[in-house]
Amino acid sequence: MTIANTGGVLVVELAFLVGGFLLPKGQIPSWWGWAYWGFSPFSYGFDAITVNEMSAPRWMNKLASDNVTELGVAVLRTFDITPDKNRFWIGVGALLGFALVFNLMFTFALTYLNPIKKAQGIISKEIVKEMEANKHDIQECSTVEVTDRIASKRERGMVLPFTPLVMSFNSINYYVDMPPIVLRKLLKQRNKQNPQILHFLHFGEVVGVLGDALMLNLANMIQVNNFVIINLTGNGRTRLTENKLQLLGEITDWSSNSIDGSKWSWENNIDGCFSRKKNRWFDRRRYQNIWIPKKQETFARVSGYCEQTDIHSPQVTVHESLLFSAFLRLPEEVTNEVKMLFVTEVMNLVELEDLKDCIVGVPGLVRKRLTIAVELVANPSIIFMDEPTSGLDARAAAIVMRTVRNTVDTGRNCYISIYFSLSISNFCSMFHQLLLLKRGQVVYFGPLGQNSEKVINYFEEIPGVPKLIDQYNPATWMLEVSSDSTEFRLGIDFSEYYRSSPLYKINTGLVEELSTPTSGDKELHFKTMYSQSMWSQFKSCLQKQWWSYWRTPDHNLVRFFFSLVTALLLGTIFWKVGTKRDSSTDLTTMIGAMYVSVMFAGFNNCVTILPVASFERTVFYRERAAGMYSSLPYAMAQIIVEIPFVLVQTTYYTLILYAMLSFQWTVAKFFWFFFISFFTFLYFTSYGLMIVSITPNHQAASIFAAAINVLFNLFSGFFIPRPRIPKWWMWYYWICPLQWTIQGLIISQYGDLDETIKVPGMSYDPTIKWYVQSYFGYDVDALGSVAIIIVAFTVFFASMYAYCLHKLNFQIR
Repeated sequence: MTIANTGGVLVVELAFLVGGFLLPKGQIPSWWGWAYWGFSPFSYGFDAITVNEMSAPRWMNKLASDNVTELGVAVLRTFDITPDKNRFWIGVGALLGFALVFNLMFTFALTYLNPIKKAQGIISKEIVKEMEANKHDIQECSTVEVTDRIASKRERGMVLPFTPLVMSFNSINYYVDMPPIVLRKLLKQRNKQNPQILHFLHFGEVVGVLGDALMLNLANMIQVNNFVIINLTGNGRTRLTENKLQLLGEITDWSSNSIDGSKWSWENNIDGCFSRKKNRWFDRRRYQNIWIPKKQETFARVSGYCEQTDIHSPQVTVHESLLFSAFLRLPEEVTNEVKMLFVTEVMNLVELEDLKDCIVGVPGLVRKRLTIAVELVANPSIIFMDEPTSGLDARAAAIVMRTVRNTVDTGRNCYISIYFSLSISNFCSMFHQLLLLKRGQVVYFGPLGQNSEKVINYFEEIPGVPKLIDQYNPATWMLEVSSDSTEFRLGIDFSEYYRSSPLYKINTGLVEELSTPTSGDKELHFKTMYSQSMWSQFKSCLQKQWWSYWRTPDHNLVRFFFSLVTALLLGTIFWKVGTKRDSSTDLTTMIGAMYVSVMFAGFNNCVTILPVASFERTVFYRERAAGMYSSLPYAMAQIIVEIPFVLVQTTYYTLILYAMLSFQWTVAKFFWFFFISFFTFLYFTSYGLMIVSITPNHQAASIFAAAINVLFNLFSGFFIPRPRIPKWWMWYYWICPLQWTIQGLIISQYGDLDETIKVPGMSYDPTIKWYVQSYFGYDVDALGSVAIIIVAFTVFFASMYAYCLHKLNFQIR
């Protein structure tokens, strides 16, 4: 996308420069004459529309200053356009021809050019040789091998200890907002036998109404060690588990947002420490009228959340990603040496040691394990995983599940939602607990047992349920025997059977026990929401941004290439234009050269930053929610990392352009040209970042940037000088940053010249200084103020980027 945008802007730039407007056809250098006739549609369009306008009677019925030539003909000759009405139809035909050629080229490209290959992770040759020498280590292991490996890693010790925590959830309620008329219709559908229960959208049972929202009770749950949710396809498992995994323990800020118009409340206990959501919940049984606030920073520091989508910065390595997470999320009292050792241990745990120098790249097996690893390096007690095997083949899923098992063997509790299509080895050996849901109701919650014997015995004891066939997958069998058709055939409700079973009473008692704080329990507490200080967060973010920028050639090299080509284009088209100062036309040409020199390069900086910042914003949402850092240090790092690249870009750009255009070689004038160009490029870049922060996606940001750029150009003071702008639009003229840039360039180069120039229609020859003041309306003594305002625009756009990044959240969940 970056290359396409840059290439498009470059082509438009060349077509505009040789289009006959900035430079009349006769002033275009001979070596660019071919572009006027055979490359630029603008030349034909400008030619046709100018002939069409100047042929009108209001122009042809008036005489020019020589009192001989028609005014329309004189204007056409000024632009080196032949005063022939047939030129209009030639231009129309040429534009249609360009449209046809462009569409044919588009068709040809789609037909014969191969698709662009996606970026893949890079591994050094030495690592490949080592992996080939130990090929059996990376092949899929059999069930026996998995069992042996698990046995060897039971309760493995690590350099950083953690406090094991047990979570229990009671009375989970799901609130669905809806219009009152819809709510009334749904309530009319209550079950006649039990008017207090209404099955709603396969998610749960209505237990009450709160305003315009249904309150649905889902389940009482206990989380003990390795835990899995399984639900039938189409019965809401994905949405339900996605919401639950974000909600349970409130490990991220995402759970505080309304998800699909829903709200949640529950009684949540971690080792007996009572907590609640958003001041809404209190336990009427034991805490009558006592409201105990939930602390977001507490849950974020003791738990980790692995999303189903693997969101990582693609340009950093696996090792760098883990270091970034560890250095930001582990406590400050942990030394850097211990953090690096712990990262190494985690890589070994999730079997990424051979891939530590691999660039993360696109989603795949490496990123699945990396998603787990970046949470493990925070040393959490509880980990939530949303479908960690989604999108993987059997071999890759086996490796990921082995990683999950290794995590459990460290003593941590894992809460996992997963597709029901599990292999026998995975299902029987990987999990301890099972929550089986059907239409939002609990069918079974309890231990799996050795080789799933406990869940098998539970269902086989139900009258009419067929026995499990030997070598048949227990997960598949369990879903088949608890299906709707089986319920209809047997005349049984499996959720009712579970609620009347001894297992339900055991679970209820255990929830009650874990929910009651004992005298020795202490509330989980951390002084700050983030483990590291603002300065430490900034340093880590800056280092990661530098890695990403250094390894993103399609952003930086393309930007540098565009600036180089633009400088050469402008230099060859406006060759030594600075030496010509005889007339107002020469002065206008020089100002046009300065205008396009900052406009195109600046706008390209804005456009190229959009896809990069848009993708990184998605990563930012995940990392901020995980408690790695706050918005301010991230935004500061994003801005500051741009400065050296913009500085390099400005240096060679101004040197080439200043020399080829032959502006005056004085230290002061060159410094001002460099200074204004540098901050113009920088505020365009900051402006692009700000646009990303206030728009929902890259496409909307591109449209918004293009629209505002049109206003920038209209009110830049070049096309319409300030004295001719309508009064009701003057407010935008003063807040247009490009206007201050053009003003600064004109003042710094020509605001002190007392040389005279010829101006058509004037009886005397004014000085350049006077013409700049009277025609463009610039104050030639305001150069210092202009410089301050240009710097202020850069600071303003950067500050707005940080503020909007903090306040606005465009996640679609």
